[in-house]
Amino acid sequence: MSEADINAVIEVLRSDFLTQGPKVPAFEQAVASYAGASYGVAVNSATSALHIACRALGVGPGDAVWTSPNTFVASANCALYSGAEVDFVDIDPRTYNMSVDRLAEKLEQAKATNSVPKVVIPVHFAGQPCDMAAIHALSQQYGFQIIEDASHAIGGRYKGEPIGSCRYSAITVFSFHPVKIITTGEGGMALTSDPVLAERMVQFRSHGITSKPELMHPRPVDEIWNYQQIDLGNNYRMTDMQSALGLSQMVRLDEFVTVRHAIAARYDELLKALPVTTPWRSPDGYSGMHLYVIRLKLDEIHRTQRDVYESLREQGVGVNLHYIPVYRQPYYERMGFKAGYCPEAEQYYREAISIPMYPGLTTELQGQVIDAIDKALKP
Repeated sequence: MSEADINAVIEVLRSDFLTQGPKVPAFEQAVASYAGASYGVAVNSATSALHIACRALGVGPGDAVWTSPNTFVASANCALYSGAEVDFVDIDPRTYNMSVDRLAEKLEQAKATNSVPKVVIPVHFAGQPCDMAAIHALSQQYGFQIIEDASHAIGGRYKGEPIGSCRYSAITVFSFHPVKIITTGEGGMALTSDPVLAERMVQFRSHGITSKPELMHPRPVDEIWNYQQIDLGNNYRMTDMQSALGLSQMVRLDEFVTVRHAIAARYDELLKALPVTTPWRSPDGYSGMHLYVIRLKLDEIHRTQRDVYESLREQGVGVNLHYIPVYRQPYYERMGFKAGYCPEAEQYYREAISIPMYPGLTTELQGQVIDAIDKALKP
């Protein structure tokens, strides 16, 4: 947080608006313009953005939504919130994103049983863009819609264009949770270039209510109707305070991503001599670099993933695990999903550890992380 960030919020606290004021549309416009989309719909979380995106595309009972197992549970939960079924497509062993080959195979099988999904949600894991051109080509062939879960990826690029342009999707979702590239405290945004989808999402974020005369239903002329609920929505609104913080952070977005890439480059070099696999980055993309995940070469170190994880924690290194395959969660197991459903995602899960990645990570601290990893890998 900079002084400018703090002052931006203070300015709102001293203004006439705390919730739905001028900062919300200003933030929406700033993000949409940066990404090259026509519309932004700011909400209180990326989870909410995923939900209203599904609803705007008409996802409901009887429909299916497919996503990656290597993601946070929200990427799948949004389908269930809408009454649809959810399924998972295994990941690519190099990118850790949804595998285009596995998707194509699964779609061909689904076509034979008339069970092609209504929506596919590729996740730009760790900030690295999925192969969106190939996924979009499959959508044209099989007739599904695409929501890009770019919660990790604001500031990244794909084929020279900003992630969020919606060139290859109907809707793209960003997250502004405190651990993400920029933050609004909590918050998210759905981007689209379709005015109809944008209007639907605006309604769904605020109780299904509209004040636009052209969308309101006829009522007796002697009655006052300054708003109408025309659908069932939620209270997913973002506040002016959050939007002011987001606007201030957007000024430094490119700087944040550049610093993250410099940290990743140092990690790449410092980890060369250790028995780990460092992240591969596609030449077609420029990652938002939200996470830096190493994969342990377990056959070389003769230590378990838990041994290494706990050793790093004991040494004061804040490592994490991104992610346990979603379908392995008890809630999803009760739906019938079992271990082994996505073999590549499970192999990744057994070897992966996320090490510290944030703009304030100094060279000295990064050296301490490497020393701790070196120690943790030794029997």
